[in-house]
Amino acid sequence: MGVSADAPGTLVAFAKENNIRHPLLSDFPRRTMLTAYDAVITDPASPIFRYAKRAYFIVDRQGVIRYVKVQQNPLELLKPEEVLQALKDSGAK
Repeated sequence: MGVSADAPGTLVAFAKENNIRHPLLSDFPRRTMLTAYDAVITDPASPIFRYAKRAYFIVDRQGVIRYVKVQQNPLELLKPEEVLQALKDSGAK
């Protein structure tokens, strides 16, 4: 599942354009979840205040967070192999 600071309509168009089949959830406009997970810029003096950070979480079926990686630069992406290795290492099923 993915979570984004974008509006729901934007996510629908993005999923269609990119053939994404997993659920995309919107945290727009309040960014409550992103703030709770420290995945949004919260410094009001920052020129990118309230922008989402690029973040990766692995949560198991019991709701336990098994892996967290929050990038300071939203343009930094993890390689798919890194995400798959983190999933394997987390023990989440």
